[in-house]
Amino acid sequence: MSSIRDVLRAAVESARDRAEAAGELRRPAGVAWPRVSLERPARPEHGDYATNAAMQLAPVVRDAPMRIAETLQRHLGLPAGVGEVSLAPPGFLNLRLDPTWVAGQVPAILVEGAEFGRVRTDQPRRINVEFVSANPTGPLTVGNARGAFVGDLLSRVLEGVGHTVTREYYFNDFGSQVTNLGLSLLARRDGTAVPEDGYHGEYVTELAGRIPDDVWAAATAQDADSGQVLGRWASEQIRAGIEESLARLGVRFDVWTGEGSLHDEGWVARAVDQLRTAGHVYEEDGATWFRSTALGDDKDRVIFRSNGQPTYFASDIGYLAQKFSRGFDELIYLWGEDHHGTVARVRNAAQAMGHDRETVQMILIAWVRFVRGGVVDSMSKRSGEFLSLDELLGEIGADAARWFFGSRASTSGIDFDIELAKRQSAENPVYYVQYAHARCSSILRKAAEGGLSPDAREASRLLVHPAEQALVRRLLALPEVVADAGDRRETHELTHYCLELAQLFSAFYRDCRVLPDDPSEVPLSQARLALTDATRQVLASALGLLGISAPESM
Repeated sequence: MSSIRDVLRAAVESARDRAEAAGELRRPAGVAWPRVSLERPARPEHGDYATNAAMQLAPVVRDAPMRIAETLQRHLGLPAGVGEVSLAPPGFLNLRLDPTWVAGQVPAILVEGAEFGRVRTDQPRRINVEFVSANPTGPLTVGNARGAFVGDLLSRVLEGVGHTVTREYYFNDFGSQVTNLGLSLLARRDGTAVPEDGYHGEYVTELAGRIPDDVWAAATAQDADSGQVLGRWASEQIRAGIEESLARLGVRFDVWTGEGSLHDEGWVARAVDQLRTAGHVYEEDGATWFRSTALGDDKDRVIFRSNGQPTYFASDIGYLAQKFSRGFDELIYLWGEDHHGTVARVRNAAQAMGHDRETVQMILIAWVRFVRGGVVDSMSKRSGEFLSLDELLGEIGADAARWFFGSRASTSGIDFDIELAKRQSAENPVYYVQYAHARCSSILRKAAEGGLSPDAREASRLLVHPAEQALVRRLLALPEVVADAGDRRETHELTHYCLELAQLFSAFYRDCRVLPDDPSEVPLSQARLALTDATRQVLASALGLLGISAPESM
């Protein structure tokens, strides 16, 4: 099923083209028409949809928006479902759906089943989404969990609109942090003081107690780099634990890439040679530099320090080459907001390698503050004072965690109220939405026990109550919500949609008796049961995109 918005947009575009063919709209040669925009008005009296196409066209055809709107209205062939078109200053076309048509969409929603809302993009792409990528120097904390959820949800939505997605985790098993982790294990094993820049958590003591004999022998051999040997072993143990924690959250990865492999397999060296051949790399003061300023950066960037050691940026370059070698059309990185300074240099490196910089997108995720009883929890892996993801999931469950992490735009900070997430009441939005699904299921079970089943055949005639109409209209919006999430690479509107749908169902259930009091009410009751079933189905689909369960009873 195409979204109503797409159908209406096509109708307005056809009206514009007919007006141009009739000579009533004239545009300069070689000038393209702007894409028609359709929005849902904030005020219901303005209709179900509104377009500012006339105002978009005004600078092109050099005419007043209201006259253009009148022209579009004359040429508009009303598609099925539109009952009324009106004009509003300074040039809006307001479109109102026909109530009979709206009610008649309940059978169509039921026929679509789980596929309802799964729109398909016209240009499917192969997309790599890299997310979480926390350093494997300690268990995954709740501070990393937002990136896990945003990345997983974004991947689900991108797949939902027809893209092929590879989920990837990049971990730092190379460099000073891993060495410091190894030296911390060494100190715990030997009973000496942990280095000042080491790691002090109880997990370090636990890891030190289970170092295999062969790893210990390699770490303590003459001339061995003990910190690197122990650090690499420990980081792999921690990585495996991170994978288990993420699985409990319902997050999976297709690929796990270690920073060390980019150096060991030659990706960094080959990428730097490619940039050097293209004139983007130079040597100065004993260091190797990327000429990032030539591509708009505020300064050039060091690839190899004067002591020959690679920077993190060296790995970034190698990773770009490695990813693009796998045939991806687009790379999406989900980073913490403190990585803002890295964005330009990485996109510049991609451009210097011959790729379109727009195929490399970074989403910077704002921080989360965890609040318990009005007090903010502070966390640090290095000090060992942190709330692990496993502890959070054990306290509130995966469904609540997913909801609260996904309830705001990824670029907006969150105060995560742990006590609210634990409540089993209407105050807790995920509980409220899941309860709405469970209530739908309960109503349908109770009806079946009484020998009554949903029947949508007369829905277009019977579902005329304002609460019924409002509910069906919101059900029909799911394809638009999913399409917008895929286009904008922002998915928080899905949680808003679920909550609003649950609220509209609650109003419908309050205002419209679903189960009949006498036999004469049976046809209406069956139509309302069909609407209840459609609501249950759409709630389940939307919650499924969020990775949240849709319980049959609560």
